[in-house]
Amino acid sequence: MKFQCNKNDLCNAIAHVSKGVSQKSTIAALEGICIQMEPNAVVLTGYDLEIGIRTRVNAVCSDAFSFVLNARLFSEMTRRLTGEEVEFEIDETLNARIASEHTEYRISAMSAEEFPALPVVESTARTAVPQQLLRSMIQESSFAASVKEDKPILTGELFEAGEGMLHIVAMDRYRLALRQEKAADLGSFRFVVPKKALSELIMLLKDDAEQPCEFYTNGKHIVFSVNGFELFARLLEGQFHNFRSSIPADCKTEVVMNTRDMIGCAERCALLINEKNKAPMRCVFADGFMEISCKTGIGVINDRIPADISGESLTIGFSNKYLLEALRACDCDKIRIQMSGSNKVIKLMPPEGESFVYLIMPIQLKG
Repeated sequence: MKFQCNKNDLCNAIAHVSKGVSQKSTIAALEGICIQMEPNAVVLTGYDLEIGIRTRVNAVCSDAFSFVLNARLFSEMTRRLTGEEVEFEIDETLNARIASEHTEYRISAMSAEEFPALPVVESTARTAVPQQLLRSMIQESSFAASVKEDKPILTGELFEAGEGMLHIVAMDRYRLALRQEKAADLGSFRFVVPKKALSELIMLLKDDAEQPCEFYTNGKHIVFSVNGFELFARLLEGQFHNFRSSIPADCKTEVVMNTRDMIGCAERCALLINEKNKAPMRCVFADGFMEISCKTGIGVINDRIPADISGESLTIGFSNKYLLEALRACDCDKIRIQMSGSNKVIKLMPPEGESFVYLIMPIQLKG
């Protein structure tokens, strides 16, 4: 059995499919890519029992046969081949030959019977979202997803549609990130996708793509179909927090600032903060400035940047890390900050509207 295909097409497919391959498993097949030969194509699949990625590569092929190759070896060997075309040949004893121009490899494959089947997700309802929009919504919210496993539902992002709006929400115990856009034709749904799957989805999405990303779910699994790839993921189970109840409706102090200025200030403070030397950014909003101070075992910084302040003057403590991650996710030149007191949640938004809403719990200051 054999096939022939373009080397670049195959390398691109392997690079993406490998993201679904287990890095270390007691099942050897899970560290490999399943290759299914069919008329005029080969189908490549990586699956670590949490996420799976599948794609089809056009090929000169008339045989039907499936096998598994170690993903790392397959990737490195194919990438290092000379020439533009790859010739692949395998016999019934699973001895494989990979060749191109003057280079030839011979390796042993594994039986496809050892490779677990991807989940069957049957759904007639498919949702289509422009790739650029979906990519930006995930990128601008995923930073807030929890990295701790004690509450698994918070290690993913909530996808919710209804009443003409699409919401994507991530949160942990100390912050929340909401991205929302008008979406009249999406219908109604609510589910939580693991952050790991969304990190791989971002790599598949393209800002300049004309075709949308389609996804469908059976309530337990979801499939994203984009640019010739299918990404399978198990949805997270549990009750996601009612994010709307956490968002303050009013404030006593509103500040509008240059986003880059604020990032620069937080980065200067970050030079004094590490795991052994932790301290909040002490921020005073008054008289047209945000005055910042931070003191750790490494040293002290005092800084200030211009701010357009409305309402009461305020002193509040920020987590440098949480503030920086939120600011870096913003896609706007200016940021609007609303506060209701030194111990109340901090709300970050764009200058106009609420396409994103970031909430950060303050840190209580001493003295």
